[in-house]
Order: sequence, then C-alpha cells, then structure tokens
Amino acid sequence: MTTTDTGAVAGLLLAAGGGRRLGGRPKALLTHDGRPLVEHAVRTLRAGGCGPLHVVLGAAADDVRKRAALDGCVLVDNPGWADGMGSSLRAGLDSLAATGASAALVLLVDQPGIGAAAVARVRAALRSPASLAAAAYDGERGHPVLFGRDHWAGIAASASGDRGARAYLKEHAAAVELVECGDIAEAYDIDTEADLRHLR
Repeated sequence: MTTTDTGAVAGLLLAAGGGRRLGGRPKALLTHDGRPLVEHAVRTLRAGGCGPLHVVLGAAADDVRKRAALDGCVLVDNPGWADGMGSSLRAGLDSLAATGASAALVLLVDQPGIGAAAVARVRAALRSPASLAAAAYDGERGHPVLFGRDHWAGIAASASGDRGARAYLKEHAAAVELVECGDIAEAYDIDTEADLRHLR
C-alpha cells in the first residue's frame, strides 16, 4: 500500500475540546482568518492529501455544525468529550473502521501553525497498515501523527484521559518514524488567553 492509493490516509481531526482554560470557549469555534478554527484544520488536512475526513465534535457541537462549513466531512459526535482527548480519539478511530483507509492522520484543531506541508510530509511516511509516524520538532515528537490501521485497536484500547495515544506511542517508540517538520510548521497549541495572539 502506498500513499498514491486513493483514500489511503484518512484525516482525523480532533475538535471536541471545550477550551476550559479559555473561559469555556470551544476551540473549534475560535476565529482564524475570519472563519472558525475547525474550518482551517479541515482545509489543512484536505490540502495535505488526506481523505476521507472525519471530524470529532464535542463541546458546542450543534453550534459548530451551524457555523462551520464542513462539507464533505463525516462529523462524529463524542458525548464523552469532557473526559479528554482519549475519548475523542477512540470515537474517531471507531468511525474510521468502516472505511477502507490504511492509516489515519490525526490533527488537533488547536494547532493552526501546522499546515498542509507538514500533513503531506507525515502522510508520505505511510509504508503499510503497520506504519507509525509522527511529526517531530527539533527531534521531539508532536503532531500530526499517522497511525497505520493495524494499530487502531491497540491505540483505542490504551487511549484515556488527555493522554490520547501517548502511552501507545511510548510503548512502540522503536517503530515510530519521526518526520522532522520544524522547518515548515510551528507546533504551538491554543490553550490559554495568551495563546490567542497566534490567531489572525
């Protein structure tokens, strides 16, 4: 399986967070370039060559549906979003199970400094459904991450709280291909009021 196969790498956007440290403003609806942040992230995945695109929603999901243009995306509701990123990752991988994707490329909605070039670079690391890869910034693992289909069940089983796939990736560190992206992306998160300066 190569990345030239149509639909080989699904884009999985985790966009369920409630923005607790932002006064309860859902991150998906923060404005960036005049549109909701979730739209920016979807465009990034699409431009980076991912498809199909599945978007996990949680906080203010109804408002996100009304205000954001997410045409062509499968919208996945995570009623347990407040439990942390792990529940959203499980919901997203479960939704992808019915697709023919060989891998899922996971992007977080609150990292607008990561663009299509980084997505495409990590996407290109797919070798087979057994692949594991992650963007690296000065050698430190970050997002986006690519999970070959063979790993989905194990990742879902270990994902809990806000750790997401961290425990699984640590356990399988020797198999993770680190793809340096520090030259083309910035991996900051929009977590606090101070971080809002990154939005345009």
